[in-house]
Amino acid sequence: MRISTQPWTPDAGASRSVALEVLLNGPLSRSDIARKLDLSAGSLTRLSTPLIESGLLVEVEEQSDGRAGRPSRPLDIVPASQHFIGMKLTADEVLGVLTDLRANVLASRSIRLTSREPGAVVAVLVEVVSALSASVPSITAIGVGMGALIAEHSIVETAPFLGWSDVALGAMLETATGIPTVIENDVVAFTESEHWFGAGRGRDRFAVLTLGAGIGYGVVIHDDIVVDADSGIGLVGHWPLDPFGPLCPAGHRGCARSVLTMSAIGSAVSLALDRPVSYEEALDLAVAGEPAARRVVDDAGRGLGRMIAAVANLTAPELIVLGGEGVRLAEVAATAIHDGIQADRDPRAHEVTLVTTPGDNTEWCRGAAVIAIQRFVLGKRS
Repeated sequence: MRISTQPWTPDAGASRSVALEVLLNGPLSRSDIARKLDLSAGSLTRLSTPLIESGLLVEVEEQSDGRAGRPSRPLDIVPASQHFIGMKLTADEVLGVLTDLRANVLASRSIRLTSREPGAVVAVLVEVVSALSASVPSITAIGVGMGALIAEHSIVETAPFLGWSDVALGAMLETATGIPTVIENDVVAFTESEHWFGAGRGRDRFAVLTLGAGIGYGVVIHDDIVVDADSGIGLVGHWPLDPFGPLCPAGHRGCARSVLTMSAIGSAVSLALDRPVSYEEALDLAVAGEPAARRVVDDAGRGLGRMIAAVANLTAPELIVLGGEGVRLAEVAATAIHDGIQADRDPRAHEVTLVTTPGDNTEWCRGAAVIAIQRFVLGKRS
């Protein structure tokens, strides 16, 4: 495996802005690029010519805009010019994908963990990297997403699901592979994926809510993700939804964590039916009309609706993306979610636009790949 070490653009100034615009929104005509970046035709030619000569940008098939004159030849990037690996680290396995420069998934691989000791986990991560990189000439960067508090995009400060504290995972994996590596909280990575290549692309502001083993929240405002030192703690899980709801492990009654997580819903239905019930079975039973399951799922749906309303009321997003492995709740409890939103929204307010992702593990891995792409395109994350 060869490692790509070339910088993406010759400089970090205006020429990178041109290349980035094409990466995120291409193919684009020269006139569209000039308009979006407020450049004159001459300035765009000066900036784009070296990018075309280097092969970073290419002219693609001519397009006619219906007006007289010569058809335009839009500019685009070559997605296959770079390859990235994004991995999701859970308590039990490593899931990974190989992507191109636009985060299109080309291959996937998963390997179970036999130990949660950091060295053993790194060995599995390396095994996934080796398997995914076998089919391409080089890997530009690696991204790893995990439900943890991350410092300096490299150090796992706390990861309760692994029992880790202050593990220099980024340096360990980079040393083992020789490939630039960035570690990030999985919800931050997922949000950036939606920001650059998903439903949030081109939006001034949008929010993300993820449902699964935990509850995640991300927000992009003025085309920038909002993160701080607490990103990764899962603070939104403490959001109160039901003053009479169950207790969470932190002692909060009726918080998002105690109402909306997959384990919370499965446990509530299990208690009602006096037998073990998984999350997916709980949803299936609700669809089939089993009274207890229907009640639990609808209560969770109303709680999710109230959380959506709170996000809409506080941040005024253009849309809210619902994702995560537990996102099927949005389908099964759609009516209850609508009721929960309406209960906490002013009747004069516009309808909240919701976008639901597929909810498979690929989207988490793709998010980690996007973090790696950003490292390459924008330079080392600060």
